[in-house]
Amino acid sequence: MNRRRTRPNWFRIILLCLLVLGGSYVNRFILPNQTPLGVSSPTPTTAPDTFIAQAEELFKQGKLIPAIDAYRQAISSRRDDPAIYVMLARTLVFAGQYKEAQTNAEDALLLNPGNSMAHAVLAWALSFQSEYLEAESSIKRALELDPNNAMAHAYYVEILVDSYYNGTGSFEGVEKAIEESKVAIALAPNTLETHRARGIILEATANYEEAIREYEAAIAINSNIADLHLNIGNNYRALGIYDKAVESYTRANALNPENPLPDLYMSRTYATIGEYGKAMQYAESAVVDDPADTNLRGNLGVMYYRNSYWPEAVEQFRYVANGGFTEDGVQLDAIALTPSARIAEYYFTYGLALARLNQCGEALQIAQMIIARVPSDELAVENANAINSRCEQNLLRTPVPLPPTGTFDSVSTAAPTPTP
Repeated sequence: MNRRRTRPNWFRIILLCLLVLGGSYVNRFILPNQTPLGVSSPTPTTAPDTFIAQAEELFKQGKLIPAIDAYRQAISSRRDDPAIYVMLARTLVFAGQYKEAQTNAEDALLLNPGNSMAHAVLAWALSFQSEYLEAESSIKRALELDPNNAMAHAYYVEILVDSYYNGTGSFEGVEKAIEESKVAIALAPNTLETHRARGIILEATANYEEAIREYEAAIAINSNIADLHLNIGNNYRALGIYDKAVESYTRANALNPENPLPDLYMSRTYATIGEYGKAMQYAESAVVDDPADTNLRGNLGVMYYRNSYWPEAVEQFRYVANGGFTEDGVQLDAIALTPSARIAEYYFTYGLALARLNQCGEALQIAQMIIARVPSDELAVENANAINSRCEQNLLRTPVPLPPTGTFDSVSTAAPTPTP
């Protein structure tokens, strides 16, 4: 009873309490977040909104292919959102990938059949594939669902103008396009597509200076869309301001080097001012960009002829008249002679090249074809007669120089319309 009590060791007690508390914390907060042995750690995912923001920024920079990839990543993260499919489809149209744009717009409609923008972009993609009846049906459905859809009104302008140029639309369609362009601008005065649409109808009605101003307004919104620079170049060319036209085409080519149109238009422009050497170089570049386009072969044939490369010209024109396969195995479709100033030019230049090579059997057949099929084309008929004269001279062994007559300026197919 007189034994002395031992004093407690407070250091040991505190240490034990800390160990208990530490073990409890590890058991509750650390261990549940640890990956079990043999199981790989989950990869952090990026939110779809992040990919969308990246895509929009890339689009502004004119980097369409990276923008397309970003939208695809957004879709992978959120497959049930039709808006992302629509944004992707719109970008694909600007990139010239029309069939894929159509597919994505249709995917958006599978998710939401009542999506007005999906119908609008589908119509836009169809029009670039010359499916004008289907395009008009889709655009009308888009406007039924949302009469205030400015993009739908803008796309409708382009569908109407293109179908008129193609021969499937009417003059009344051009008048309707004028009104649609005004509605689009009123609904969305600060968007690229509405200014672009207004520029398209102004260009179609030969109001070139006003069209340039509209395209410049679109460029002020996004200066990195190649087609806008192409459009401005075409209007400068129509006005005879060739240096500015070439400048615009060069800018378009820098933004989209794989597109043959800037090279084609520069080829025609240089030919117009008599610089046939440069014209031939750009014609060759256009064919490199798209070797399966027979129209580009016809243009190259014209430029070869202008530079006195007659055998080379004939080789290209044979693809125009007959189609066939190139040495590289590229298949080309023939272009039938129709009442088109450009196609007629290919055929009469073909005949002149054959006549120069004294291949008059074929040359005379082409001359007869021109007179029979396009008798109202005075320039074509004049050159058909020149082919006949050249071949008569060949028979007399007194050939004389006989270059094709005419101009390389673009020919407007639009009839006069009310002032837009």
